[in-house]
Amino acid sequence: MKQLLQHIKNGKTVIEEIPIPTPGEGQALVKVSASLVSAGTERMVVEFAEKSLVGKARARPDLVKQVLEKARREGVMPTMQAAFNRLDQPMALGYSSAGVIAALGKNMQGFKTGQRVACAGGGYATHAEYNVVPRNLLTPLLLTPLPANVDFESAAFTTLGAIALHGFRLAEPQLGENVAVIGLGLLGLLTIQFAAAAGCKVLGIDLDPKRIKLAKALGLAAVPRPQAESASQAFTSNCGFDSVIICADTASNDPIELAGIIARDRAKVVATGAVGLSLPRKIYYEKEISFINSRSYGPGRYDPNYEEGGNDYPIGYIRWTEGRNFQAVVDLLASRKLNVESLISHRFPIEEGIQAYDVITGKKKESFLGVLLKYDETKEERGRKIEFPASAHGQSSMIKLGVLGAGLYANATLLPVIKNNKDFDLVGIASSGGLHAQHAGKKFGFQYATSSEDEIINDPGINTVAILTRHDSHAGLVVKALKAGKHVFVEKPLAINDAQLLAVRKQLKVNNQALLTVGFNRRFSPLARSLCSSLVTRHEPLHAHYRVNAGYIPLNHWTQNPEQGGGRIIGEVCHFIDLIAFLVGAPPVSVTAYALPNQGKYREDNVSMTFTFPDGSLGVVDYLASGDKSFPKERLEVFCEGMIAVLDDYVSLTLIKDGKKSVQSGAQDKGWKNEMTAFAQSIREGTEPPIPYEHLVGITRSTFAAVESIRTGNKINC
Repeated sequence: MKQLLQHIKNGKTVIEEIPIPTPGEGQALVKVSASLVSAGTERMVVEFAEKSLVGKARARPDLVKQVLEKARREGVMPTMQAAFNRLDQPMALGYSSAGVIAALGKNMQGFKTGQRVACAGGGYATHAEYNVVPRNLLTPLLLTPLPANVDFESAAFTTLGAIALHGFRLAEPQLGENVAVIGLGLLGLLTIQFAAAAGCKVLGIDLDPKRIKLAKALGLAAVPRPQAESASQAFTSNCGFDSVIICADTASNDPIELAGIIARDRAKVVATGAVGLSLPRKIYYEKEISFINSRSYGPGRYDPNYEEGGNDYPIGYIRWTEGRNFQAVVDLLASRKLNVESLISHRFPIEEGIQAYDVITGKKKESFLGVLLKYDETKEERGRKIEFPASAHGQSSMIKLGVLGAGLYANATLLPVIKNNKDFDLVGIASSGGLHAQHAGKKFGFQYATSSEDEIINDPGINTVAILTRHDSHAGLVVKALKAGKHVFVEKPLAINDAQLLAVRKQLKVNNQALLTVGFNRRFSPLARSLCSSLVTRHEPLHAHYRVNAGYIPLNHWTQNPEQGGGRIIGEVCHFIDLIAFLVGAPPVSVTAYALPNQGKYREDNVSMTFTFPDGSLGVVDYLASGDKSFPKERLEVFCEGMIAVLDDYVSLTLIKDGKKSVQSGAQDKGWKNEMTAFAQSIREGTEPPIPYEHLVGITRSTFAAVESIRTGNKINC
């Protein structure tokens, strides 16, 4: 399928062939008929992408600060590689479209194939021939189909309409009140229609005579900016406006100042557009004006539990969610109380979509308003796989690799390592959305990209699968791949609950040939191996203290979701337990763990855990999210038989014994390259897996035990 993409690194807007995405649970695959180009949000993205690196840095000093902090913590080269990798990722443009449901994932009750729907959401309702959209971002939210008298072009305005409607609702206008709308672009022309439909007296204000004329053609009052103050006095009988809604798109502070002048005492001013926000204190103070900055479509926006998880808010507590706003817009379109046909200035077929951005960025000197992309409704595609020219590796490599997952970890960390390992022949890569697989496939030299995991697992030309997807899918994919006779590398964690781990253990018992390893890369670090070598001849138990300055992650991040990421102990602490187990030579047998109070900010991620091992060794892992990220992340101290070893963030290893100190240091190396080399060697030579299975299972169980210990306050056997 064709999709319109923005490359942030080089500023190019392109149309590329992408595998048709595969809908997951709670999602629908929609064949798109029309999508609306946002002259505000998308123009800003394109203009930012077209800036030089210096220009990008000036535009986003907050990101520059993050890069500098990361460089101080992890080194310049790793930081630069990570930054350029992020810039290299293509961005899918668009967030408002309409079409027909072509396929449904699981748990999509109330929807059916062939249903006409409006779609919303950045990353979902993109400018592409097919989109995968979660249920709460599909309109209708209820059981009724998209009204037959609402065409796809009109329905493509639904998301932008919800933005305007939410801003209008925040003003809380009453029947018969006076409402002013400053800025009569697309957002403003929708807003004044909502105000009129709600029974308000509404006046539009703009600099552009054409937009004033268009507002009047809709039967609404509008005046140019120079006449705004005098016209407002006459319009409101010198009382001032009850509500002022700012829909302008300008860095100027003039709209904010004008709103204060024309508002009545104790009025509400709502900023829906992106404008200067320096409030003139005197007039806002004297009139005691309430100012509100509107946030997108309505309640539910930016909440992954709502948008991705499909969990609605009770109507008795939140009347107008973003989904119900979408439905209200569609209903207004159906009743002809909202007119968008006259707002359409341009239509482009998706094949010519780049021209749309030439228009909204001013490269084409044309006036514009509503810019639509159109799609061939008769064209049917089935392709969930696209092939590339000859891959970078020769066909002589023994390991024929298929990759599931093409996110940031895959692109920034593992795939660069694998690409430079001649033991691997890169065959196929999959991501459910198709886009990331297509980009990584071209970048790293795979033979094909697909949106279907089964395409990879069932490909007879693949004998090894790397699983780099989200944590909740790891165990199920491991079992499927092992059943198919594939060797498996899976990024940690192996599983996020006992049932998943049991399924993997059962499969390992019946599995005779395929190898499994987990991305416990730290045990393969050169400095960790050197430290382990210094302990080979020990006769006493050791004490290891691993301090991790993990940094704060918001509670709404997917890794914090117990059902999706498993939480940070299961999802990341497994790394640090594994390294101590590697030094001891066995997984833990018990754990006692305590956590600082969460206080509504954390989720069991400020924790001290003490693990016991079969030989009496002790391992303490202090995992802390409450520190400063600019400080180095990891430090391990080991005490044993008169020796002290200090491993600092995989940059230096200090050994002290008999009063003598030795130091090894170099660029940070956490062992990814060595692990993949060891994995390839085990496959090639038919030897034991690089990490013993009892370690893979034992480390995973110990993370479950640590969580149980925190919650019960008891010592738990692993």
